[in-house]
Amino acid sequence: MSRMTSKFAFPISRRAVLRGAGCTVALPWLESLHALADVPPPSAFPTRFGIVFLGCGINEDHWSAEGQGASMKLSKTLAPLEPLKEKINVVDGLYVHALTGQGIHPAQTGSLLSGAHISKGAIIHSGISVDQMIANHVGEETPQSSIVLACDQPLTGYHESNFSLAYSSHISWQSPDSPVPVEVYPSLAWDNLFDNRGSLQNLSILDRVKDRAQDLSKCISATDKGKLDEYLTSVREVERRVEGMRKDKADADDAAKAKNTVAATMERPANGLPEDLRDHSRLMCDIIAIAFQTNKTRVASLIISHDLSAMYYPFLNVKDGHHSASHNNNSDDYERISRFHVEQYAYLASKLDTMKEGNGTVLDNTCLMFLSNMWIGRTHDNFRLPLVLAGGLGGTLQTGRTLNYLNDSGDNRKMCSLYLSLMDRYGVKLEQFGDSQTRLERL
Repeated sequence: MSRMTSKFAFPISRRAVLRGAGCTVALPWLESLHALADVPPPSAFPTRFGIVFLGCGINEDHWSAEGQGASMKLSKTLAPLEPLKEKINVVDGLYVHALTGQGIHPAQTGSLLSGAHISKGAIIHSGISVDQMIANHVGEETPQSSIVLACDQPLTGYHESNFSLAYSSHISWQSPDSPVPVEVYPSLAWDNLFDNRGSLQNLSILDRVKDRAQDLSKCISATDKGKLDEYLTSVREVERRVEGMRKDKADADDAAKAKNTVAATMERPANGLPEDLRDHSRLMCDIIAIAFQTNKTRVASLIISHDLSAMYYPFLNVKDGHHSASHNNNSDDYERISRFHVEQYAYLASKLDTMKEGNGTVLDNTCLMFLSNMWIGRTHDNFRLPLVLAGGLGGTLQTGRTLNYLNDSGDNRKMCSLYLSLMDRYGVKLEQFGDSQTRLERL
């Protein structure tokens, strides 16, 4: 053990780290490196927080769950979560009071993760979001405090309600006056994670740590060598897909320059984004999973389709864009859209659940939230919000439950009470957050 520790770094939770040219990669849990020590409890591992966001609500006729654990019954839209139902909580009845009765769309999204009152007009004002509160606390131990990703280009301008469309395009806020910019290009998200700059963009991450990986392979068991090979292969597979999209972005930038414009103003795929949302969303989910596993960050959010999105879903045989389809949200078309988003969330959660950590998984040490800004799109009803939590947050969050707060008093239906309860588990202790001073009962 001492010979190995002299060759490899063991930071947080005694996890092996490979260092290469401008690159540090945390490795998955390997039993060989801990043979002389007891397997740590879940509380010894880093805890992560993630959010997957769907704009414009769901099909309320097919969003429900009842029962507990293995006997939990999930509705049609939630069916993709069937393999994970013992590791999720389906929560019903919560809402953000500050975003009710203020208008539609941006006024229903602007402080979804903070519960703050938002401002109309040219000066935007919201509140620091729960993900950034957690990132400010745990982010000092990772290269990036958080990553904020999206598959939809942000909107600009103002809604007819005189609220800025920035509220519709962003859910993560680093200060009351500034949302965190979203990264829509997978190649840029990847390069930021692994500090790929200049000539390093042309050098694989694995090539940069290859010598250390080969040395480590000689010191571990055959079983762990298989785990290491599988892990490095998965990183390379994502890296290859990123490389293809980096070329698409470069081509888009060249085409935009010839037209004296910027790629971001053009329609996809001319703007360099994947034409097929399935490719885009899966790759963003893979980037988040690897970011969590390699300890590049512990906080991440992904907007697949933002509020007022014009995203199209030809692969679902839906003719209308996302926002238009949401005005008929109890249709079969919009149910397929809602289920597609749940499938992406389930994909990310399942990916995290395959990543072993001690006797558990990365998902067991994570809280991954699925959330929308309204319940019924055709009436713009946000007096209850669709919400799912996946993961046990280091053993501090019981899972396999359906939690219904719809008939509780208003004080125990606040999303901010949930946020206070979750922040407690990350070591962020506040007397008040948004409109709440109490923790959510029964969580």
